[in-house]
Amino acid sequence: MIRFDFLEQNLEDLRIKYLTAQPFPHLIIDDFCDSEKLGRAYDQIPELNNKSRDYAFANNKFEKSNYKEICPELKEFYDDLSSERFNIILSFITAKKTFVDPKNFGGGLHQGKKNSFLDMHLDFNYHPLHKNWYRELNLLLYLNKDWKPEYKGHLKIKDLRTNDEAELAVPFNRMIIQQCAPYSLHGYDMTSFPEGRYRTSIATYAYQLHERLIETPRTTDWFPSEDSSFLKKQLAKNYNFLVQTKNKFFGSATAKNQ
Repeated sequence: MIRFDFLEQNLEDLRIKYLTAQPFPHLIIDDFCDSEKLGRAYDQIPELNNKSRDYAFANNKFEKSNYKEICPELKEFYDDLSSERFNIILSFITAKKTFVDPKNFGGGLHQGKKNSFLDMHLDFNYHPLHKNWYRELNLLLYLNKDWKPEYKGHLKIKDLRTNDEAELAVPFNRMIIQQCAPYSLHGYDMTSFPEGRYRTSIATYAYQLHERLIETPRTTDWFPSEDSSFLKKQLAKNYNFLVQTKNKFFGSATAKNQ
């Protein structure tokens, strides 16, 4: 389903585009999958009812971690992403030895319904189950057929060091590979998709093995907008501590669902 031949024939160009992108390394690849197969997959995606656990920092956002069970086409996509062939491609593009998490912890099919949004945030850095896996990349395949800019939902990325930012369109069959780092904020503003249409994507994560930890392990760090309420800002400020305390006593709900 992934267009491997196209990727392998354009490796040098893809690497240059990724490494030189601003405000931090990222890469846009259109027609990432076989369009006919992805179209069949799209037609079989149901409306999701499992609400995401982003609490006050997202709205009307739903997810399905085990999306490969929906149809054979999505099973093929899942297998392609976790293949050694794709890991070799990723490692060349990023100039780092990276690999996709074969169990896709924390990832899956995401569906933003009416007035969906996701506040700007930094993702967890070290894998909760594999303590020396450092999260290097987000891989986001967008499934928004006939998407128009006025529907909103652009992927917003921002460098926390410089405040430089960019908005990336999210049309159907576009893969965005985005560096994960202590400064790589991302999220999306409230959408205005037509009734019965959803902001849909598949999120996958890639890692690098670390012999020693270079950062303090964290969960998600949230950065709500300046016009957010005082309570929301306070929750964001203390979110990491609260989640780590909860996990210590009750365990990770995400881990239990893997």
